[in-house]
Amino acid sequence: MGFLKKLKQEYDNFKIQTKFAICILIAILTPFMVLGMMFAGRIYDMVASDTIRNEQEASLRIVPTVEAVMKQVYDSYGILAELLGNDGVSEVPEAVAQMLDRGMVEAVKIYVDMPVDSLLFSHEVSQGIFAPLSLAKGTYWYGILQGSREKYLYCPPFYLGNREMNLYGDCAYIVSRELVYQEQVYPCYVAVYYDSATLEEIMQKGASFPGGVSYIINERDAVIASTDDYLTGMYYINYEDISSYLMSSNNFIERNILGEKLYVSFNAIAQTGWFMVTVTPSGPLLQHTARVLLGFVLICICCIVIAFLLAMWQARSITTRISLLVQQMAEGRKGTPVSMPSPTVRDEVGELIETYNYMTGRINELLEKQKETAEELRIAEFNSLQAQINPHFLYNTMDMIHWMALKGQTEEISSAVQRLARFYKLTLSHKSNFMSIEEELEHVSTYVDLQNMRFKNAIDFVIDIPDELLNSNIPKLTLQPIVENAILHGILEKDMKSGVIVITGWREDDDMILLVSDDGVGIPKEKLPGILSGQRTGSTGGTNIAVYNIHKRLKLLYGESYGLQYTSTLGQGTDVRIKIPVSM
Repeated sequence: MGFLKKLKQEYDNFKIQTKFAICILIAILTPFMVLGMMFAGRIYDMVASDTIRNEQEASLRIVPTVEAVMKQVYDSYGILAELLGNDGVSEVPEAVAQMLDRGMVEAVKIYVDMPVDSLLFSHEVSQGIFAPLSLAKGTYWYGILQGSREKYLYCPPFYLGNREMNLYGDCAYIVSRELVYQEQVYPCYVAVYYDSATLEEIMQKGASFPGGVSYIINERDAVIASTDDYLTGMYYINYEDISSYLMSSNNFIERNILGEKLYVSFNAIAQTGWFMVTVTPSGPLLQHTARVLLGFVLICICCIVIAFLLAMWQARSITTRISLLVQQMAEGRKGTPVSMPSPTVRDEVGELIETYNYMTGRINELLEKQKETAEELRIAEFNSLQAQINPHFLYNTMDMIHWMALKGQTEEISSAVQRLARFYKLTLSHKSNFMSIEEELEHVSTYVDLQNMRFKNAIDFVIDIPDELLNSNIPKLTLQPIVENAILHGILEKDMKSGVIVITGWREDDDMILLVSDDGVGIPKEKLPGILSGQRTGSTGGTNIAVYNIHKRLKLLYGESYGLQYTSTLGQGTDVRIKIPVSM
């Protein structure tokens, strides 16, 4: 009893912050220790089970990606099959070019059983795609398709010849079919080549557990792709065993290989007859689980240390002066912060009050400066957007002049150079970022003249602006990018490659409305919101940015109620409505 009384007396003499810290430590340590002793074993099993489940889920996520890749290969063949069966040999090169642009297909070869001196092989367009059947003889895949009733084959690297792997790709989807050419039917083999590295990269991205391996196997027990060749050889399971496991175990088994316990999942790859096998060895799994538990323990220790530090800080915070300081700081939320009276005590809290007073003074100064710089920032942002809008057609115009020079068209060259000089003089001569609507219309007219010289007077340009608006000011380069968009992505995308652009205008109270209309191909409804949001949409991304910058400049300059508004009807044309204040 005497010992406990002495211990209590020592505790009573501790400072408040120390007592508070001891209470917090006991409150935190007690449940951690009790739960740790009761559930350590269960936590270990849960981590191991969760790791295995995550590996299975990772495998399931990989399979659709692999299937999508192989579907692209299969669909590529489908396009060619339709052309070859309908005497569409002339369309094959264009179809192949589109396949190669999509990225997965590395090459396409069509091996045809016809004489080597056939025109099909020597034609400059098709000779890179069509080849005599003699080039395929001697390959493993040719022997397989010749010796079986199968009409198609997904080929791993060793099915192909060295020539194919060096020139085209190390994997292929090959189909035996017939080709109709000049009303004659010829046997042929269509080979769509792709790279196994693509499949391996997909599996590598899905791999999450060190020491494990994923591999793809076909019905002939050939490994198509693997994340680790060494581990694949060590943990290899043949196709027949996988098929039987899949029917009896719902794509997951536990198996012992070389005295080591393995957790194996397997999933079928649609259309190919392949299986993707994922193997998780128990040894690395146990090490991983131990590391997770160790990390959990370290996190618990960190939490205890943080709690102890927070307890110390909390105990130190129970003072009147800090409460007053907090109250004063809370007052700052309602408006401009106000300084406290200078402290009479120069301890840590006193220094904190001094710092608060200093910060309050600085904040008040910064608020004043913010008011002064807000307008400067708005103007700077306006100028930045203005600088981004540059004419995109200079290269094409110079190229046009080059060809005129080669043809000796001196008068046309002179006219083009004069118009180009006038265009840039109007763009660059004004020190101000504004010009009159009359000058802006002259600038646009010069641009259209240059485009008509390029496209053989394909654009009819009509201006109908009231005289009372011609002297009103407008930001430079407001109309030209819109007209450029109308020409390049409206009129020139029509079958006739010609059309009309009309600029009209009127006054609405203190505002001015300018309307740029064209009879081009129009814009799909789903793409209209992206034009004024700054998003890049397909091939028109560059001009979209220019139009977006115009829209944002007008809002920065005049307010949110001003700017551009697009309306469009597919096949009929597009209207761009520009709203700005009337200014002289």
